[in-house]
Amino acid sequence: MRVLISGASGLIGGALRLRVAGEGHETATLVRRAPRENEVQWSPGQVLDPAKLAGFDAVVHLAGKSIAGRWTETFKQEVRDSRVEGTRTLATAAAESFRLTGMPRALIAASAIGYYGDRGDEILTEESGPGTGFLPEVCTAWEAAADPAREAGLRVAHMRIGVVLAKNGGALPPLLLPFRLGLGGVIGSGNQWWSWVALEDVVGAFAFALENDSVNGPVNVVAPNPARVSDFVRTLGRVLHRPTLFPLPGFAVRTLLGEMGQSLLLDSARVVPQKLEQGAYRFEYIDLNSALRAALLGKK
Repeated sequence: MRVLISGASGLIGGALRLRVAGEGHETATLVRRAPRENEVQWSPGQVLDPAKLAGFDAVVHLAGKSIAGRWTETFKQEVRDSRVEGTRTLATAAAESFRLTGMPRALIAASAIGYYGDRGDEILTEESGPGTGFLPEVCTAWEAAADPAREAGLRVAHMRIGVVLAKNGGALPPLLLPFRLGLGGVIGSGNQWWSWVALEDVVGAFAFALENDSVNGPVNVVAPNPARVSDFVRTLGRVLHRPTLFPLPGFAVRTLLGEMGQSLLLDSARVVPQKLEQGAYRFEYIDLNSALRAALLGKK
């Protein structure tokens, strides 16, 4: 296949590009600057020439503004726009290209388990509806922005990514400093669920979606065994050989990090990868201890 990737310089995009190329596929990247070899120039929110997509079998869309930051109304609008406008731009161009040339045939687009919001102990599959609040609203609009491609007949998959475990990005780096100083501990009540996933399985799930025409619609990209925060923290402490005696109360999270802290650290989403399991995807990591050891120590 020839695969076009947006957000290829990010944590997931860089790893995915290596994985796809390693499996014998050709890759090219979407860039905002003047393009070089194997690059296609675009600008999210501006019309993209459909002819630029005609030579690709699939488009993987990962680009979007990070949600890490103080969630002012301006910041939240920028996050929403970066996801919705970029997706709509690609979906519209892909739809027109498909009508004219039959390519690309698939749009594999990033989404997030933020779609489900704060749901306590409820087990959440791809059939579960959206929650309420900023992240569910963003994710709902983000996925709807791909409608032009879906309506034109492309296969569209929305990869709802969980809490990514990786050494150089994702959820772990912000947690590591207090733990390494011996100041780590339970966050909030500790009863909330974090639906984690190893970076290797994020990349593997995207590759699986690229290569399997049966994968479409929402896909939960999480490990089969979500963890309560209390268990996550204890496991992280064991892997780092550090104590976990200093709790971070919910009021402190909300004071320090505001709405972002509430959504990312205190809300509970017990998400399971029903579609990946039904499709016989083989996870690299289903055990949290092994996933953390691999991410932080390079050991399984």
